[in-house]
Amino acid sequence: MNPRFHELKVADVRRETEDTVSVAFEVPADLAEAYQYKPGQYLTLREEIKGEDVRRSYSICSGANENELRVAIKKVTDGRFSTYANEILKEGDELKVMTPIGGFTTEFDKNTSKSYVFFAAGSGITPVISLIKSILHTSPNSDVTLIYGNKGIESVIFREELENLKNEFMDNFSLLHVFSREKIGNSLQDGRLDEDRILKIYHALLEGQEIDEVFVCGPEPIIYAVKDAFGKLGFEKNKVHFELFTTPGEKDANKSKVQHRDQGPRIDANVKVILDGEETLLDLDSDGDSILEAAQKAGADVPFSCKGGVCCTCKAKVLEGTAKMDVNYALEDDEVEDGYILTCQAHPTSDELIVSFDD
Repeated sequence: MNPRFHELKVADVRRETEDTVSVAFEVPADLAEAYQYKPGQYLTLREEIKGEDVRRSYSICSGANENELRVAIKKVTDGRFSTYANEILKEGDELKVMTPIGGFTTEFDKNTSKSYVFFAAGSGITPVISLIKSILHTSPNSDVTLIYGNKGIESVIFREELENLKNEFMDNFSLLHVFSREKIGNSLQDGRLDEDRILKIYHALLEGQEIDEVFVCGPEPIIYAVKDAFGKLGFEKNKVHFELFTTPGEKDANKSKVQHRDQGPRIDANVKVILDGEETLLDLDSDGDSILEAAQKAGADVPFSCKGGVCCTCKAKVLEGTAKMDVNYALEDDEVEDGYILTCQAHPTSDELIVSFDD
């Protein structure tokens, strides 16, 4: 089923830190199935702010064991939606909320016996805490380690909740805080989560442990630090899962694009976009608009959020022909191999192209 927006009422707005709130939504019984989520997935919120249609994606922070749909929103400088959520949004308000999507998740049940290691920085804790709570409450034979980086103790989102989890699951949950601007007397915990520190933490705390899966969520430098560190340690690439929480700046993006569009000959392509069984036909220049932009201009109500190649909201599958993406920070390698693209970053590289949001 394609993601859909529905009007949901805000159940409460809870202050988590000085610059972060969590927002819970009331889900009517007739929409309960549509808003079932996997731990680690996210919601796209939509609101008209000062006359502009603003969409932003925020990860679900509630666990699968909790009867709640809640996201955390950290206020960022000049952030239109995050400022609105932190300063104006209140209980009883209504927001357009897209049904849950996202691939930053994993399968587990009561019989799962795995060792999970999580790295998070700042608001990157949001999908991570959803996964941690769900694993701890669902899989008693699994163990979880969290390394969480922040500026200092006051900026730790969900601090009390994490401490409660540590006390409740003493045999299954280990927590290590790392502070970049506050010293707590342990050199292992003082500084940034760069590759060198991650390797030191591994050798001090994790070496010899049979780690099954590694998850990292936060700014781009931390994601690449974890990926590079565990690559050097010999971990298989498909065991390290990541979610980027901010769109990279142009300078950084140029250095770390996952996939580049080939500079081949210019093509005038015939593109067919399929959404909810309906077809939209486009004449699209390979050097022009993205497939998403062209479909929007043609009147198709295609799903999107970040338009930066970070989320998967605009994900679609190539059924015929070929396309290349400018950047891809969201799709896994196997998804790309299966023909999926981020339409906000994709351009045709064949004369005929069929793209489906329904597959």
